[in-house]
Amino acid sequence: MSTMASHLAGGRVNVAQVQELARKQLVQLLEKCQGRKVIVWDESLAGPVGLIATYSLLKEHDVPEMFPLRAGKLPSTTQKDIKNIIFITRPHLHLMDKVADNVYGEEHSGGDRKEFHLFFVPQKSLLCEKWLKNRGVFGNFTWIEEFPCDLFPFDNDLMSMELESAFKEYQVEHDPTVLYRCARALMTLQQLFGPIPRVSAKGTAACQVWDTLLRLRREQMPSASRLRRQQQHASSQIDHLLLIDRSIDLLSPLATQLTYEGLIDEIFGITNCTVQLPAEKFAKPDDGPGLVGEKKNIILNSAEELFAEIRDKNFNAVGPALSRRAKQISSQLEECQSDRSVQEMKRFVARLPHMLASKTSLANHTTIAELIKEVTDSDSFLECLQTEQEFMNGIDTDKVHPYIEDCIAQQEPLIKVLRLLCMQSVTNSGLRQKVLEHYKRDILQTYGFQHILTLSNLEQAGLLRVQQGPRQYAVLRKTLQLTVDNGSETSPTDVSYVHSVYAPLSVRLAQHLVRPSGWRAIQDVLALLPGPTLEEGKGGPHEGYPKVVLVFFIGGCTFAEISALRFLSQQEDSMVEFVVATTKLINGNSFLKSLMEPLGPESPRTAK
Repeated sequence: MSTMASHLAGGRVNVAQVQELARKQLVQLLEKCQGRKVIVWDESLAGPVGLIATYSLLKEHDVPEMFPLRAGKLPSTTQKDIKNIIFITRPHLHLMDKVADNVYGEEHSGGDRKEFHLFFVPQKSLLCEKWLKNRGVFGNFTWIEEFPCDLFPFDNDLMSMELESAFKEYQVEHDPTVLYRCARALMTLQQLFGPIPRVSAKGTAACQVWDTLLRLRREQMPSASRLRRQQQHASSQIDHLLLIDRSIDLLSPLATQLTYEGLIDEIFGITNCTVQLPAEKFAKPDDGPGLVGEKKNIILNSAEELFAEIRDKNFNAVGPALSRRAKQISSQLEECQSDRSVQEMKRFVARLPHMLASKTSLANHTTIAELIKEVTDSDSFLECLQTEQEFMNGIDTDKVHPYIEDCIAQQEPLIKVLRLLCMQSVTNSGLRQKVLEHYKRDILQTYGFQHILTLSNLEQAGLLRVQQGPRQYAVLRKTLQLTVDNGSETSPTDVSYVHSVYAPLSVRLAQHLVRPSGWRAIQDVLALLPGPTLEEGKGGPHEGYPKVVLVFFIGGCTFAEISALRFLSQQEDSMVEFVVATTKLINGNSFLKSLMEPLGPESPRTAK
């Protein structure tokens, strides 16, 4: 088992099995192509697939080189005996044009004839195949297969489908494909971990995913029969499935995350458990000046002991935790100075590599914390955060807000303006027509009229809307205690610590679900949220063991929501362990970017 798999296996649900299944499927596809191979990756897949297959594994299966999928000709391979060129790609039409360009270029290069293969992730597309036929290259492929990897393992309690535009596809474009893929991912999980006896769902997309899953079971009767036999002979590793449609809680992804991992994602962006940071910030005095402009990749997962300890803390609690760890490492290293017996010295030497690794880890996270602090101490960040927290508390939500007007006047990044504007709309249960029109006019005049499509998308997604009827958010805030005053950030007793004052609505629903009364106690609250509610199945916690609840976010979730669910799992009296699956890990910026219409190169401004 790889080192990645070893930390994936640390929870009650063995997420390493998801990795192992995907790895076997990839190896089977590679073995279909006899001889030496080059893989050409759709760039959006290189990172996720790297979580299931290391470069050394690919080399073992005759893959000495890999290239990103780009338009034009393929780069020249340095290997002389390559017989196969394998394209691994999402089923998107614009990528098929690049594939066709690559095939044409290779066919006309005059070199040795090669075999071409195309593996779609996670499923084939008839439209893409027709496109390749129209481009005249469909017949060049020896194999056109599916690599049915729906979920990528990120940690022992976290899996992601890495579908960039899932929310936009089903909410704005009304394309149900992503809901089918979610259902298929759940089928895979049930085949690995046993059928899930109870399900709860809230929101239209969530209920549609469950309906699709039931249909898939009926269509695959042999598999369904096998699932029933499994149920008779073995209990499931997952006791309860909670399906959450992102559209029932649009505030949580917009709110600035204030956990350590959440802030790393907000400021620098975490992609496939990796963050890229300025290399010169981590340089040692003897490294020289050559690192300026270069990036240092740091892997962030629970395999690293220190990161596992601080990732879910509010950032204000990170400094003291790093200080404690520094003192601990110093005292351990000082042990070497004192007189020791030979046996004690042997034990110390055996522990030394771990201690040195801890020292490097501490240095890295101290540097990252300093980089974050530079941002969080800035007036710009603090003013923006204050405005967000006023909105969350229902203050000044019903009129044109002067801070948003100032941001527009100073031509702050459009994404920042839209994030605050959408937050005001959501916390006010919509804006008065006059207020919304004022904002739209200012944005179009300042940032360009091409953004009328972006504003339209935000309206269709429910992020911007005209106020109609009662203000549901005000009721939800009170009944679910979505805002908590005077909560502790350093010794929290409530999940609101992840945003300092705001408890994610999605997590409050999960919190109520696992109480003895379940959702029965909040039926009136559920009726205020959009879309239907579903509850099916029976079953209670295993005797003496915590109950495992799989929370599946359709449309993406944030690191802050994951931290809040972990917090609930880690309480002393908790008899519940949460595992998270999501279509995508998001923050406010990436969530809104997926809804923005792409701008051409001639556009004067683009969202940062």
